[in-house]
Amino acid sequence: MANANVAFGFKPVGMHGSSPATQGTSQYFIASDASAIFQGSPVKAELTGGTIQIGSATGNGDQLVGVFAGCEFVDATTGKLRFSNTWPGSGSANTNFDIKGFVYDDPSQRFIIASDGTNTDRATAKADIFKTADIASGASGNTTTGISSAVLDISTAEDTDTSNVVMILGIHEDVTNADHSAAGVSYIVKINNHASVSYTHLRAHET
Repeated sequence: MANANVAFGFKPVGMHGSSPATQGTSQYFIASDASAIFQGSPVKAELTGGTIQIGSATGNGDQLVGVFAGCEFVDATTGKLRFSNTWPGSGSANTNFDIKGFVYDDPSQRFIIASDGTNTDRATAKADIFKTADIASGASGNTTTGISSAVLDISTAEDTDTSNVVMILGIHEDVTNADHSAAGVSYIVKINNHASVSYTHLRAHET
């Protein structure tokens, strides 16, 4: 039976160990000409401007700052402060004011993400735990709902490539998404190469 899940990007689900699961966010700046960023999208640093931007489609090699939760900006049309779960993109904001993005940026944060492919059975899915993997559709999203289209590219799961964007930590237990022979099973992951953990790695991936 097909699973109920559709793509929803990254959803915060808890922290490593016994740390309180506050799902806290930190504020970063967004450039007024930045491409659209969706809730649940991976974001990376744009070092020349000191801002964040949406990560690449696959995430491979990205030094991610975290996952986008939403933003605030002064609307270019109405002149009013606007709170949104998505940054709509260039031309949306009055450039006389800062555009503030809020990011789940704790390196210990765990996330749920739906897979885009299938496994033979639960045992095969469990065998992917502690492997790293890339994502698919990481730079796109639904412009109506503002939700990211990012999914886990389960076919890339392996135990030797340290450049992959996430590490798989478990299977999210959900009876509506328990068919491992169908796409949509949710996994618990964390960011594999977090930007705040290594300044050297962050500079190496400067865009």
